[in-house]
Amino acid sequence: MSGPRILAIESSCDETGVAVVVGGRRIEANQVATQVALHAATGGIVPEVAARQQLRWIVPTVEAALEEASTGWADLDAVAVTYGPGLIGSLLVGVNVAKAFSAVHGLPLVGVNHIEGHIYANWLTEAAADEPMPAEPPFPLLCLVVSGGHTQLVLMHDHGRYTLLGQTVDDAAGEAFDKVGRLLGLPYPGGPAISQAAEGASAATRFPRARTEGRYDFSFSGLKTAVLRAVEGYRDRGDAIPVDGLAAAFEEAVVDALATKTVAAAIDHGVAAVALGGGVAANRLLRATLQERLQAEGRSLLVPRPAWCTDNGAMIGAAAGFRYVAGDRADSALEAIPNLSLPWLGTTG
Repeated sequence: MSGPRILAIESSCDETGVAVVVGGRRIEANQVATQVALHAATGGIVPEVAARQQLRWIVPTVEAALEEASTGWADLDAVAVTYGPGLIGSLLVGVNVAKAFSAVHGLPLVGVNHIEGHIYANWLTEAAADEPMPAEPPFPLLCLVVSGGHTQLVLMHDHGRYTLLGQTVDDAAGEAFDKVGRLLGLPYPGGPAISQAAEGASAATRFPRARTEGRYDFSFSGLKTAVLRAVEGYRDRGDAIPVDGLAAAFEEAVVDALATKTVAAAIDHGVAAVALGGGVAANRLLRATLQERLQAEGRSLLVPRPAWCTDNGAMIGAAAGFRYVAGDRADSALEAIPNLSLPWLGTTG
């Protein structure tokens, strides 16, 4: 497979990800230094701690990625980096290191939006250089991005062309998982812990699905409050809290809300496929529910491997490959932008 060979850096939050990706698709290396165990002690991410760990691990992770790919700096065509959205301290580490590597090795610099990276994870493959590439996702493509900080429905018309259809009006889905996990006394991160607790359990109740003003918008704050009231009710009565049953009911409510609006948007906009992205995309119930409902409507579901759903450098390398071909370049003036949004063509809902 031909195309630019790009070293990509992702440091928007608490994961230090570095990858080498060819042509925006083929992964030659994908290294991630995780901080999950560190932040589990506080039940959530402490931004200052995350930034300090980024400083500690970014150079060793770059070295590990180059070694895995058996690649030297002279073999690269560009350096790419996430410059937003995310935690400002963590972003600054990645952006400044990428700019330094770009200057020292005379390589072009490509800035990538973190959300765009999650979308482009659906282009990734581990196919060998002499193997045929899987087909690319078809346009127009409906993208559901669900992570700790973002829940968005995006209509992708072509490479780099997006319309925002809907988003959360309060908590993101992943954020709700973490908060409810704490309410139920489950370990951090809440998403995997809730899924594990819910597996094989019957829902203890039926939690409400929020109604939102925007047709494709989401809301999970009320659901979180409903779980809190349920837990307090059991405590007030002196009853044991059915953690597994409440976890199952909560997961069912989140998945139902995400799937219902996603399928509606897919039908309304006539897309042939829906692409998942973000950490919550690794949720098995979400994958299975979307697969079943979309298949019933004659549409397909695209889902990256679980390792490509959580924050990683490979997804940034995928997005950067297409931006590089389009002529996008950054320079030493590139800044970290914590509230960066995609270049919307417009919004609808």
